[in-house]
Amino acid sequence: MTRIGIIVGSTRPNRNSEKVARWVHDIASQRGDAEFELIDLRDHTLPHLDEPMPPSYGQYQNEHTKQWSATIAAFDGFVIASPEYNHGIPGVLKNALDYLYTEWTNKAVGFVTWGAVGGARAAEHLRTIAGELQMADVRRQVTLSLAADFEHYTEFAPSDHQAAAANAMLDQVITWSTALAPVRAAAAAA
Repeated sequence: MTRIGIIVGSTRPNRNSEKVARWVHDIASQRGDAEFELIDLRDHTLPHLDEPMPPSYGQYQNEHTKQWSATIAAFDGFVIASPEYNHGIPGVLKNALDYLYTEWTNKAVGFVTWGAVGGARAAEHLRTIAGELQMADVRRQVTLSLAADFEHYTEFAPSDHQAAAANAMLDQVITWSTALAPVRAAAAAA
């Protein structure tokens, strides 16, 4: 069965990332078309990229990189839950993406973002990174407004329509993850 990792994109104290990612996981768990698992960056302590070789070589020397590689390689696609910081994504998320290359390639990815304008700029930042990693980013995304989906701009309380947006995004992530399976298999065999 297709496996989708839901990445908690921030490690900040008092973060909303975990709440948002768990909300996505709760919605996803009601589906029967894939398996879903949370991937919390707090569980993967990655110093600023410290591998001597470029990630595209796959010649990892550090144990933390090897563990991160094994975690990401086990999935067919991803959903990234990320806040928007200064028109971009958190540094810890960028670092986690930069650590690997092949493990991301030919996998689908969807985005759940939030901020003053729904995290739209963070999603665009993620799309450019996904393109370079040869990921298939899906069109549908969930953009959560700090004003409408967070009480007092801090407590996550999504509007009712957001669940439908999440399911539409998940539909596309699962479809593309499944469609790319033969491409991943051919690349692994080569």
